[in-house]
Amino acid sequence: MKNKGAIIGSVILLFFILTSALAPIIAPYPVNEMSFEDSLQGPSLEHWLGTDEFGRDIWTRMLHGGRVSLLMGLFAVTLSGTIGVILGVIAGYYRKLDIYIMQFIDILMTFPSLLMAIAIVAVLGVGLTNAMIAVAISTVPSFVRVVRGSVLSIRESEYVEAARALGVKNWKIIGKHILPNVTSPIIILATLEFGSSILSAASLSFLGLGAQPPNPEWGALVFVGKSFLSQAWWMTLFPGLAIMLVVLGFNLLGDGLRDALDPKSN
Repeated sequence: MKNKGAIIGSVILLFFILTSALAPIIAPYPVNEMSFEDSLQGPSLEHWLGTDEFGRDIWTRMLHGGRVSLLMGLFAVTLSGTIGVILGVIAGYYRKLDIYIMQFIDILMTFPSLLMAIAIVAVLGVGLTNAMIAVAISTVPSFVRVVRGSVLSIRESEYVEAARALGVKNWKIIGKHILPNVTSPIIILATLEFGSSILSAASLSFLGLGAQPPNPEWGALVFVGKSFLSQAWWMTLFPGLAIMLVVLGFNLLGDGLRDALDPKSN
């Protein structure tokens, strides 16, 4: 891959994925170990990123929190992508159902995704699982529109028309000709939405609607740290920086994949 931005994004993501995966091994302290005599200490050789109000090591909690944040993004993208691809294929291939599905999607898209996620959490209840579901549902419209647009152009192609004329069943046409040709835009969108999902999940936690303390999810760490911003800036800065870098990494990688997989972008 010649795209420098994509390489930088890949390096950023590789760092966070590896450190999160190895958190139980490389973390210097137990994630919830308290030491009140060490509370609100700034960054030092003993505590690289400082400590929180309970004396817990911020670096340790960020390592474990990265696992939660990345898994939240993975769950949201997997669920929304699955639902979005199914609805997008149905809307694009079966024209009689297209208007009904897209009217519903258009209604959903009138709401900002974060506002929709907040509304869903308000209905389902506060918590990590409900926050993941809310973020996933709020992301579905993006997948539906992208997949539908691709299917609409592919279904009019000569090889699909020929297969239809030969009496090939619709589900075989979809599986053999439609889905393989919409894989690239799905991969590109999933990469971009992965970062957006992590940001949305962190935003819900920051608002007190997602992961709850003592869960070390990055948004929850920022939520707790804002109460100590004047005396312990590191509690907010480092988790916020991690969120920013991960989102940046996914955006850079997504742009690189678009250049590589989408011939129209070239």
